[in-house]
Amino acid sequence: MSRDTLSDLLRSVRLRGAAFFYISFRDEWSAEGLAAKEVAGAVLPGCEHVMEYHMMAKGNGWAAIAGHPPVRLGAGDIVMFPQGDRHVISSAPGLEPHPASAEWIYSRRNDPKPLPIAFYQGMRVPGEVLRVEDADAILVCGFLGCDLRPFNPLISALPRILHLPAARAGDWVGRVIDQAVAESNDRRPGGEAVLERLSEMMFVDAARRYLDGLPDDATGWLAGLRDRFVGKAIALMHERPDHAWTIEELGGDVGLSRSALHERFVQYVGQAPMQYLANWRIQLGARLLRESSRNVATIALEVGYDSEAAFSRAFKRMVGMPPAAWRRGQSQPQRTVAATGSKETARVLSQD
Repeated sequence: MSRDTLSDLLRSVRLRGAAFFYISFRDEWSAEGLAAKEVAGAVLPGCEHVMEYHMMAKGNGWAAIAGHPPVRLGAGDIVMFPQGDRHVISSAPGLEPHPASAEWIYSRRNDPKPLPIAFYQGMRVPGEVLRVEDADAILVCGFLGCDLRPFNPLISALPRILHLPAARAGDWVGRVIDQAVAESNDRRPGGEAVLERLSEMMFVDAARRYLDGLPDDATGWLAGLRDRFVGKAIALMHERPDHAWTIEELGGDVGLSRSALHERFVQYVGQAPMQYLANWRIQLGARLLRESSRNVATIALEVGYDSEAAFSRAFKRMVGMPPAAWRRGQSQPQRTVAATGSKETARVLSQD
């Protein structure tokens, strides 16, 4: 493949990370992770989609979501919930979790991170940290956010539970977890920023390893990247989005007939090649609107449209507003809202 298509997408959808909790456990324990949409406004304001992750720094445990068998976790493992599901992390399957509170998370959103929490003797004690040698298990937990609009085919291609065992993660992930524990305990200046970058790197590596482990009959955007023909077609469109591609030319370049490429592309990606190209052009245009000062007419040409009017029509059809209005909205400062109780939190959540 002539282009790193996964990196292309990740750059365009603004992947962001935030380490939020340092949790130490002793004895029997079970903790609830709320659905990410319930706390998104507190943990990653401004992100359209939020997912939670857990690094198992010490001990063993289990991760579970409704409708799926529990996943066993060991020291050095990482587990993510790409669709933002409510979940339970526990010392044994089936334990009733200590309920989490969206109100509490909103109330602590401006506190230094990661927030320490200790679980022992059936109690949950915010602000307390068990010594590493006294804890049966330690988790470093956080959130990852990204844009879904205008176009992000990656998230729907990921499973509800993404488990990265230590044996498959490589030595560097173990060092990342060790560094996360050190940053969580030492509270050095810049620690939050270090943990944010580490969590983003971890997500990218997890997505790559999930791609590497896909079965031969898998479908979806990631499986399409791996396919000899579909992956090359996607790479070509990413490499030259301003080119006047036709299905005939793409098929010739990848070595398939027009009809064979169309059928194979739809099988893997779920949409026709030209529809994918149109979506990708709008995604690129949105990134340029947000990150550059170029005018709309210039951006239209850069992403493959003959005129500003054609780009504006396509952008509004996909995003729901003209490019200039969308750009103004992106430049507005993020809103901050105090959450002091369940009614206030419900109002915040309804607006985010």
